[in-house]
Amino acid sequence: MYYEREREREREREIMGTAIIFANQKGGVGKTTSAISIGAALAEKRKNVLLIDFDPQANLSSGVGIAAQGKGIYEVISGNCAILEIIRPTAISGLSVAPSDINLSGATIELIDADKRECILQQIVEKIINSYDYILIDSPPSLGILTINGIVAAHQVLVPLQCEYFALEGLAQLLSSIQRIQNSLNPNLKILGILCTMYDARTRLAQDVVKEVMEHFGKLVFKTIIPRTVRLSEAPSHAKPITLYDSASQGAASYRALSQELIKRVE
Repeated sequence: MYYEREREREREREIMGTAIIFANQKGGVGKTTSAISIGAALAEKRKNVLLIDFDPQANLSSGVGIAAQGKGIYEVISGNCAILEIIRPTAISGLSVAPSDINLSGATIELIDADKRECILQQIVEKIINSYDYILIDSPPSLGILTINGIVAAHQVLVPLQCEYFALEGLAQLLSSIQRIQNSLNPNLKILGILCTMYDARTRLAQDVVKEVMEHFGKLVFKTIIPRTVRLSEAPSHAKPITLYDSASQGAASYRALSQELIKRVE
């Protein structure tokens, strides 16, 4: 009987998915674009992927052509509906989204007095983690209660880093905050990697930023570097991931290469 229970636990561990949060307190670093693009690239590889839009700006939701339509992630964390009630499919097979809207901004106030306020999203994710290969969480550009919830709910953190000088200044603060959360709330949390985004090979600054990041963080930095391209910038306005908007573009190729690198790190 004991060995049967152990085998059952092993099977459960084998099918458990991985929750990854895209976090950076600085805005405009390609966080939402990366979450959408990696999710789409993973779905192309026949992975079952759920995107959770945990940002009141709801750019991830609009970026895949989905609106909350009355019920979104805010209603879930408020206890007014279940997560399964809001999940919707996207135009890409295997890619679904739990949408957000501006109502989520109210949660920053409402969660202040909530019991185990940092663990609300974790409790929700735990209910569905076995239903997906990957759950990708997009967080706000801050280190507030919503981002903390996302980090506590995740197994791994992916840090998009814009290839500009000021982006480096906030990286140490972010990594320090992640370590504090790891020590107090999520001991199994790992940093999946640092992703250099918006890279312009024509500028010396971008080259210097990448060099410095690699010197300081070594293997933690993804080998794939995301270029700054017009097609990547255009894709959200057409409510499509870059792999669907322009499948042959440099941006799509980069995110496909990144998804393969991500799979090797996770699996």
